[in-house]
Formats: sequence, C-alpha cells, structure tokens
Amino acid sequence: MYEKKSEPLATKTVFYSRVFRNLVLATVVLFVCLGIGVVGYHYFAAIQWIDALHNASMILSGMGPVVEIKSTGGKLFSSAYALFSGVAFITNIGIILAPAAHRLFHRLHIDDEE
Repeated sequence: MYEKKSEPLATKTVFYSRVFRNLVLATVVLFVCLGIGVVGYHYFAAIQWIDALHNASMILSGMGPVVEIKSTGGKLFSSAYALFSGVAFITNIGIILAPAAHRLFHRLHIDDEE
C-alpha cells in the first residue's frame, strides 16, 4: 500500500497566520450574514434600519428577535433568516476552529509515525 511521509508541523508563525486568515474570513462571513438580515428585515418586515440591524444582530447571535414582525412576508423572512443564522453560526465556529483542529490532528499523526 502507498504510504506517504507526513510533512513537519507548521511553524508557529505559519500557524498564527492561518488563524488570522480564518478569523478575517469568519468576520467577513459574519458581516455578510448580518447584511442579509438587515436588508431583509428592512424590506420584508418594513422596519427601520436601526431596528433591522438590532433584530438581525440578535437573531444571528442566537439571542432571539426583539422587534415584533406583523407582515406575512416579514414572518417568512424571519423564519428563513433564523434557520440560516443557525447554519451560519456553526459554519463560523468551524472556520475559526479549523486551524487549531488541523494542527492537533497533524501533531497526533506525526506522533503515530514516530
């Protein structure tokens, strides 16, 4: 069977640059998701921009809605956005933890070869 030698563990500088890159990516994902929520609440639920920001932020962070939605379109958007926010939260956690998990598994793999 084909056996490949593993590469050495990345230096701390490389690891920290990967962590930083993933934090930047997670921040971009977070702001895109927040933007979707703000625009959606403003247009579908007909609420003011600041209230839309507040509501989208609370939903995205898992705290729950703060503005009562009265329109059917707003309620449909709010439901879809709540589901989307759950997936976005889990995705962001994965993006943030990926470099540390990769380093841990790589280190365990190197230890097994020695």
